[in-house]
Amino acid sequence: MWFGLSAEAHAQAAGGARPAGQPAPAAAQPPRAPARAPMRTMTLTSPDFVDGGAMPAALAQTGRDVSPALSWSGVPDSTRSFVLIVHDADAPMGDGLDDLLHWMVWNIPATATSLPRGVAQGTMADGMRQISVSGPYYRGPAAPSTGPVHHYVFELYALDIPLNVAATGMSPAATREAVMRAMAQHVRGKGVLVGTYRRPAP
Repeated sequence: MWFGLSAEAHAQAAGGARPAGQPAPAAAQPPRAPARAPMRTMTLTSPDFVDGGAMPAALAQTGRDVSPALSWSGVPDSTRSFVLIVHDADAPMGDGLDDLLHWMVWNIPATATSLPRGVAQGTMADGMRQISVSGPYYRGPAAPSTGPVHHYVFELYALDIPLNVAATGMSPAATREAVMRAMAQHVRGKGVLVGTYRRPAP
């Protein structure tokens, strides 16, 4: 007796079709990139002023631009370098406000936990680089006595890479932009400290 193959059997033999009623296999999914840890909040402090408090005159332009001592903790394990950005969030520029750059230090070693008071101008040790709107040094606060108190924001960023951005060859604004671009997608932690200042009345 000859037993003919059913249409379904012929289909399976020819192309490996699934039996009737069996759902189609799920489409293969591309591998997912491992999730990155959320950005960690670090603690940034100074013995020279408390967070939200007034900065002493010694740290201002009238005090010869002496940078404050800074220390930090709560650093992510993935840190390879730090960037410090200090800006005046209340600086009047034209018809509005702009965050005037008072100091930026990048390529701070991952092993560092502090910066000393009174960092010298110009070239720094350990591959660190610095600028401000005025040159390669910390520019102290100088909010006029006739206006409101200004807020000087110290922001410390922990990065998972060092930065290959030169401290010379561009304007301070262009250098700051280049550092910010290079930092993108590499920030793993951040600490913030705010000091206030206004020149005393004459």
